[in-house]
Amino acid sequence: MADSRKLPRVRLGDGGLTVGAQGLGCMGMSEFYGDTDEKAARATLDAALERGVTMFDTADMYGRGENERFLAPFVRTHREQVVIATKVGSVRGDDGAMSVSNDPGYIRQAVEGSLSRLGVEVIDLYTLHRRDPEVPLADSIGAMAELVEQGKVRYLGLSEVTGDELREADTVHPIAAVQSEWSLFTRDIERTLVPAAAELGVGVVPYSPLGRGFLTGAMPARWQGGDVRSVFPRFTGENARRNAELLAPVAEIAEARGVSMAQVALAWLHRRAEVHHLSVVPIPGTRKPARLAENLAALEITLTDDELGRLEPIAEQVAGDRYPDMTETAGSRES
Repeated sequence: MADSRKLPRVRLGDGGLTVGAQGLGCMGMSEFYGDTDEKAARATLDAALERGVTMFDTADMYGRGENERFLAPFVRTHREQVVIATKVGSVRGDDGAMSVSNDPGYIRQAVEGSLSRLGVEVIDLYTLHRRDPEVPLADSIGAMAELVEQGKVRYLGLSEVTGDELREADTVHPIAAVQSEWSLFTRDIERTLVPAAAELGVGVVPYSPLGRGFLTGAMPARWQGGDVRSVFPRFTGENARRNAELLAPVAEIAEARGVSMAQVALAWLHRRAEVHHLSVVPIPGTRKPARLAENLAALEITLTDDELGRLEPIAEQVAGDRYPDMTETAGSRES
């Protein structure tokens, strides 16, 4: 039976891209967070669309293209309803080594690969995944703007950029949305990017809004093989123990309300839209329909000022960096 509670729709900034108020991050359906039950993952895609989720987020580097291929049948079947968002710029070598390329020639080549793997004629939101400061931003965005002119891409996005970089890019071509990690555990984005996005009328798409699962309070005692979190500083050793203690107010609020910790964390993030006067569409990732329903129910929760005050100090106390190597993050280029 179809769920009658459809998500409200949100306009991502002033650019005209309208999507459900919460999206779905699809990366984990292919790799990084352990083994995937493909049948459950496909059921999650169907359940998301039924509930009003319209933006499905992937990237050409997830599974080295396999995530785009995985999504292709779903996207083609529901093409008029689905907003497919993919990315370019993070490169995976044959040996698994990671690098960044913002070269215009690479961008022109990479979009053809994404279009082919997804089986579509146009990508709805095409995002520069990571920034290479050695390549002029005007060159990279200029190449992406050409793709819009050619009808291969509808809207442009940026990920892990500073406020100044967003302003610079927006002078070359309008930017519809920016992605960055944003959660109760990670608020670096609020320094320069959020003010710039609000000023320019650009939407914000927070990735890892549940702190890669840490904010759910249900992190495993032992990491499954292939789980990238096993090498992330925040989730190992003494850092993990210290950070677990920071979850106390999240757990207390959840218990008092009879909701989950994940719902409290997402409700806090949705409130950022009002606080910062911009559109915010989180993309929590899940491979299970039950988790999807739980995450979407966060939209029905409005935290009180007292609850917000109890959650406010968490981010500044978090121990450990987001990644083992922070050189590709916006923070490393923050002035």
